[in-house]
Amino acid sequence: MKDLGLYIHIPFCNKKCYYCDFLSFSNKDHKVEEYINALILELSLYIDKLKDYKIRTIFIGGGTPSLIDPRYVERLLQFIYKNFNANDIEEVTIEVNPGTLTSYKAQIYKRIGVNRVSIGLQSFNDQILKSIGRTHSVDDFYESYEILQKVGFDNINIDMIFGLPNQDIDNIRYDLRRISQLDIKHLSYYSLIIEPNTPMYKWYEEDKLVLPNEVEERQMYYTILDELKKYGYKHYEISNFAQENYECQHNNIYWQVNPYLGVGIGSHSNLEGKRFWNINKLDRYIEKIENYTLALAGEEIINKNMEIAEYCILGIRFVEGISLSKFKERFGIHINNIYKNVIQKNMAKGLLYNKGDYIRLTPKGLDLANQVEVDFLP
Repeated sequence: MKDLGLYIHIPFCNKKCYYCDFLSFSNKDHKVEEYINALILELSLYIDKLKDYKIRTIFIGGGTPSLIDPRYVERLLQFIYKNFNANDIEEVTIEVNPGTLTSYKAQIYKRIGVNRVSIGLQSFNDQILKSIGRTHSVDDFYESYEILQKVGFDNINIDMIFGLPNQDIDNIRYDLRRISQLDIKHLSYYSLIIEPNTPMYKWYEEDKLVLPNEVEERQMYYTILDELKKYGYKHYEISNFAQENYECQHNNIYWQVNPYLGVGIGSHSNLEGKRFWNINKLDRYIEKIENYTLALAGEEIINKNMEIAEYCILGIRFVEGISLSKFKERFGIHINNIYKNVIQKNMAKGLLYNKGDYIRLTPKGLDLANQVEVDFLP
């Protein structure tokens, strides 16, 4: 049987953050039950298609999954356990936002098999949180963290952002000291990206944001790398850090271009040589599913050249790099037969280097990873 990652999208949230371009909605609480029913129906449409797969990871993301009644999450997971090859699931993650988690919810999550929780914190500074549209406080985070610990959750991730408006290196050092005082197994530490069609993009265009300059932003990044290493975290992907044996298994499925299925509006999948994605209109999604029809917006064939390119583009983001032996085992050809010129070019620029079985980014390459990734495009 082949391994599979399953992503379930819960698009409901209290309020859209100013930087957020994820597919999510506020003020749609009345649609929750109808949407959950549609998710279960959509899952049922894949039962036969997935008979040769075993689900290895589940990731319940959003939106804010912790906003909805946990009994809905229980219904979803119970349906999956009953109808799919789910006996060997290694990791079940749910995203939560501070201020939306209660002991009651956490206890249900624990009982139904969730074994990893990802908390969207972003900063330990209340003023910065308010300025980016977060609806929680730092105290709310600590309350959520204590709830999870008391219920018995060991594998906790927190999402952080650097390069935020009015953030400086002292804010970053303060955040890192706070992190060092907690037993956080995994950290996702992202650089702010100002996305179109967000309030923050509008303010950026109007020159109303006070952002760190490029030098300050890089100083933040390297301070994060240095301090987290001191605290015992392994830097294993450009934006991700983990204590020993706590890497995110679900994300590894994406980054290694292995099969995954996404259900819910806007979700993407990679299955049987195809990439396909769902429509992003809530009512239309529900209508299609209620008619026992997959709510697909489009699909494309992933040919071998595309698969190889994606494997390299995503694989180079791993700090350990791309394994030459694993590449040859998977594709039946040495990477140099395809990308010798690309690799030599980026080595000459000081962006890549060869260490044993791996081609990996240099420290300079970590800064300019996007340039390297583009070179692997077919």
